[in-house]
Amino acid sequence: MSQPTLPHLWLISDARNDAVLEASLARLPRQSGFIYRHYHLGTVTRRARFEALKRIARRHGHIIVLAGNAALARQWGADGAYGSPAALARGPALLRLGTAHSLRDIGRSPRISAILLSPVFATASHPGAPALGPQRFHALAARASVPVIALGGMTAQRARQLRWLRWAAIDGLTV
Repeated sequence: MSQPTLPHLWLISDARNDAVLEASLARLPRQSGFIYRHYHLGTVTRRARFEALKRIARRHGHIIVLAGNAALARQWGADGAYGSPAALARGPALLRLGTAHSLRDIGRSPRISAILLSPVFATASHPGAPALGPQRFHALAARASVPVIALGGMTAQRARQLRWLRWAAIDGLTV
């Protein structure tokens, strides 16, 4: 199975943006990416919500990535898996988006298709956590051997200021 083209723009699901995901997916440019997390739901409810959002995402030509291991992503019909590089080390060949917060994390990503490097800016997901800032983000991204997706406090304006093509957001892409 060949991997899909890596989108530049990624919407990430979360409990706080759940109510607007349908509208947000419809507004994204075609062939954007959607990372489904929804860790707050039980397995049955999480799967049902995934299926509903997957239909909308497919209708708009988006790439769908499931938070979890590659085997689960394949089982649920996702295009890829999202998580820590260690969690993504095994399983079927599909798109793998690894999380990274440091140079050490970046070095632990041998089977990763791309890295979500965060937090670039202060973020509601991790209040009070130190942000990388543009300079450190660029320094770390330059050390990665795979494409880097900026995450953490990202909006279209911040992506332009950062001069970074690939970025993801939870709040920054919801309506």
